[in-house]
Formats: sequence, structure tokens, C-alpha cells
Amino acid sequence: MSIDSKTFYQRVVSDWLCVDVVGAKLGGKVLSCSDEWFAAAENLISPGEPIRDKTRFTYAGAWYDGWETRRHNEEPYDWVIMRLGPVAARIAGCEVDTAFFDGNHAPAISVDAIYSDSDDLDENDKKWQEVIGKNECGPSTKQFFINDKLTSDRFTHVKLKMYPDGGIARLRLFGRVEPPLKLESTTDLASSLNGGVAIDRSDQHFGSADNLLLPGRGKDMSDGWETKRSRVKGHTDWVVVQLGKQSRRIDKIVVDTAHFRGNFPQFVKVEGTGPSGSLELVPLTKTGPDKEHKFDIGKDYQIDTVKLTLVPDGGVKRLRVFGL
Repeated sequence: MSIDSKTFYQRVVSDWLCVDVVGAKLGGKVLSCSDEWFAAAENLISPGEPIRDKTRFTYAGAWYDGWETRRHNEEPYDWVIMRLGPVAARIAGCEVDTAFFDGNHAPAISVDAIYSDSDDLDENDKKWQEVIGKNECGPSTKQFFINDKLTSDRFTHVKLKMYPDGGIARLRLFGRVEPPLKLESTTDLASSLNGGVAIDRSDQHFGSADNLLLPGRGKDMSDGWETKRSRVKGHTDWVVVQLGKQSRRIDKIVVDTAHFRGNFPQFVKVEGTGPSGSLELVPLTKTGPDKEHKFDIGKDYQIDTVKLTLVPDGGVKRLRVFGL
């Protein structure tokens, strides 16, 4: 089913607690494809918005920031097989962006999925299941396709089918990451790889709030969360993160301002909310540039969500909530 972007993100992020499980920034990887003559399939999962340079040509033809196959495909469809970034996820829907593909865009797509311990997958394996039905696509536009509910099965790999050929700039595949059922050692409960989701925020003008929950410390300011400059006295910015599971204990919190050197927040504070209500985890604390700010907690707290507040605004690279 095709819906508008606002309804799509409300349902998959806020209601179903999903993230883009195939994106390169979360560890997704393109494994194989039927064809990529004009533009490489790995572009599909690039984190940035697609761009266009009409003056740029390659040996194959005009350069495109996306995946584009040859004309006149004799098979019913072209395909790309990708491994998800998380260990496994239940699939909700996808965003297909055909930006700048006009006259050569994909007429339609569908998505299959499979659970496998190996990356050595056969495109014709009978175990592939359709998780997003065939939907028509338009030229140079974002389209949003969603299921009635999350898949009951968990999957590790997906196959994007493009009917019959053409170009797609980006694929964002949303799924619910399910954390380990039992944690034996302290784990980052906020990590997207463990089911953490940024469910609400005040602003994300320069950088998306969901970047806070990515693995690693990133490469530059582009893969962190950054808000607009505030002009109002007393202003604060904030983000609310749903943890992958309710904690039994919170050991440590890390607020990392890596790469934010002239635009880090002056102060931060962190609060948690659980069955017993709200509590302060990190009091209002002065921050510095390009630094991991570590706060030892070491208490048995039942927490479902955490709220990071910036005073007054600025950029933060990562938020870690270590616990059980």
C-alpha cells in the first residue's frame, strides 16, 4: 500500500518502532545483483540524499547517484540482494526514491526476504518470501509502501526486485530490530542494532536524531544529530529514545560530541522514564568539543525511554545507554 510520508513515518517509527535496517550507516551491505551497468547497486543504501551532475559521464553513460541497469531486460525483473545491518528484523515497509531518474526510472518494485546464517544466497532459492508486494513507481520522486502490520517472521537478508529494469536512487527499508532475549553483560540499550529508536525530537535541521544511535563514532558532523541555532532566551533542544528493551540496571551513559568543535551544546542533561515515572540520570552538565562525556550510574533502574536535552542547542554525535 502506498501512503504519504508523514503517515508512513508516524506508523513505522513512532507506532512500530522501526529503523532503516538495510542502510549502510547501520551496517547494511549489497551482496550481489543481476546488473549494474550504468550505476552501482551499493548506491541504493548510501546515507546521503542523492545528487545529480548532468555534466558527468562514465564509460557506460550518464552518471547517476543510484542503481541503474541496462535497457531491454529479457527477464521479468532486475534484482539486488542485501544483508541487513542488525542481526535480524521484522519488516514493515520501505521508501523508494527515484530522484533524478526521469525517463529511466523503475516502473515498479517489490521486496523479498529470507533468514540465513550465510551471505552465499541464490536468487532463485525457494525460501525467499515476499514481504512488500509489487508497487508502481513514478519518475524522480519518493514513494512510501507499507504493510498492514510487521511481518511475523524475522529476516536477515532482502532482495529488491525492479520490474523490468531502470534506475532507483535510494532504498530505505524499515524494520523492527528485536534485541537479544537475555543479556548476560552490559550492553548499549539505546543502539539501533539492539532495537533503540529515536521516537521524538525538537529539531533535526542539520543532522537526523536517529544518527545518535548508530554504531561507531562516525566520520564527520554529517552523521550526528545537530539542531538549528536558537535565538530565544531559555531555549532547549531534546530527543526521546525508546530503548531496545526495558532496563533492569543502568551502568553508564555516554554523550559523545565527536567532530562537533564549534557547535557542541553548552550543557546537557539526561532523564529516564519507566514504570515508576521519571528520574534524573545525568544532571545539567557542562560539555566540551569533540569528546566522549562519560557518566557512571551503576544503579538498578527500570527504564523504557531516555530523554537527552541540549542547552541551548548544538550537535551531538552519539548517545549510549549501557545497562542490562
